[in-house]
Amino acid sequence: MTPVRLLARPLLASMFVSGGIDSLRNSGPRAEVAQPVTDAVSGAVKDRVGDNIDVPQDPELLTQVNGGVMLGAGLLLALGKLPRLSSVALAATLVPTTFAAHRFWEIDDEAERAAQQIHFMKNMGLLGGLALAAVDTEGRPGLARRAGQATDTARRETRAARRIAKAEGRRAGAKVAASVAAARPGS
Repeated sequence: MTPVRLLARPLLASMFVSGGIDSLRNSGPRAEVAQPVTDAVSGAVKDRVGDNIDVPQDPELLTQVNGGVMLGAGLLLALGKLPRLSSVALAATLVPTTFAAHRFWEIDDEAERAAQQIHFMKNMGLLGGLALAAVDTEGRPGLARRAGQATDTARRETRAARRIAKAEGRRAGAKVAASVAAARPGS
């Protein structure tokens, strides 16, 4: 791992680890702030999946789950374990957290609005960092490139096998023709 990744991942993850711990310890106040978003998300999911699946709607539980994901994925990212997956998981927690806690457009007080707008933009910056971490292949070819290379290799090997098969078929045909000619009476 390069020194930049060794330093950048824990720095990026630190906000999520501390936020996850705080969400687990003090979920009550956060749940109150998150309730409009948790209600909307739970309702949308319930409408989508119907009554077949029990969708949790308790804002405190959802806040704790969000905090647990932030803590776990943050630690994984900081340690460099499953960094792409943990970055995606953190991004998935960051979006609802941002829209629940930093709804600056709904605030009338100019100072509070400015503060919440700064927090909102900070979270958008974190989201950008997570997006970069999620696509970082550490210099190794990504899945799409490896699949393309495997396809190209399979095509080359198929063409080579086809040429060999044709050549062997011609040789076998020539041997058969020679055997038939030698077996004819009067040859």
